[in-house]
Amino acid sequence: MAQVTQLIHDYLRHNKKFPHVYCAGCGHGIVLGSLIRSVHGLGYAKDDVVLVAGIGCSGRMAVYVDFNTVHTTHGRALTFATGIKMANPNLKVIVVMGDGDAMSIGGNHLIHAARRNIGLTALVLNNNIYGMTGGQYSPTSPEGTVSATSPFGQLERSFDIVEMAMASGASYVARGTVLHATMLDGLISDALEKPGFNLVEILTPCHTQYGRKNKFKTVVDMYQWYKKNTVKLDRYRQLIPEEQGKFTPIGVFRDEMRPGLEVRYEELRNKLQEQRNA
Repeated sequence: MAQVTQLIHDYLRHNKKFPHVYCAGCGHGIVLGSLIRSVHGLGYAKDDVVLVAGIGCSGRMAVYVDFNTVHTTHGRALTFATGIKMANPNLKVIVVMGDGDAMSIGGNHLIHAARRNIGLTALVLNNNIYGMTGGQYSPTSPEGTVSATSPFGQLERSFDIVEMAMASGASYVARGTVLHATMLDGLISDALEKPGFNLVEILTPCHTQYGRKNKFKTVVDMYQWYKKNTVKLDRYRQLIPEEQGKFTPIGVFRDEMRPGLEVRYEELRNKLQEQRNA
């Protein structure tokens, strides 16, 4: 355990930003550890990694990690990341967003980043709520969610991030939870190594803004919910439709080895250069 802790500390900026802002029991710290273990395990140099984040609890990761980092405006993380990747395709660009950041104000950017299949790894930390900005319901809040802006339960159908990413054209799409930390390490590592646009949805609890209002007495109850109500994808597909509705599947939903936009752009540029020189 001491070795793992030291490994994580080696990738953090030890500055005035600590101690961190995450509430007790928040799963974002687990995601941070998983991301660091994945980057370390794949042998990436810190200077070759860029972490781009938007606004919200998840956005603090850009402040904490000792990579090249950009803490951007709300919903625009993918646009900044697109520019970075196109300018320097050799960089490993990771985009960390919350569910509101990615699916509400940033929803259109996510659709088109996936459609273009640009070589980014997007981690969407889904806690079903706007955690830092007041506890409003988000595009992924389940119907009936009690929140600061839906005190009697929200009435809208929620987005399925995985379905949205696949419909938009992402080449690698997965879902994990912070309870299944070892599995999450594998999903993030897998996504980082794939070409094209790769998205991992990560289910992570927010007891402060979501759990307390929605019948979870403790944050432990929220982790127990992940244990009881998620099932690995291969097992999920064996269930009858009536049973499938009771569970949230986790695992890899799509894995297509398609070149990213930056690769196709480079090929086109080289082809045009050859034609001019002919």
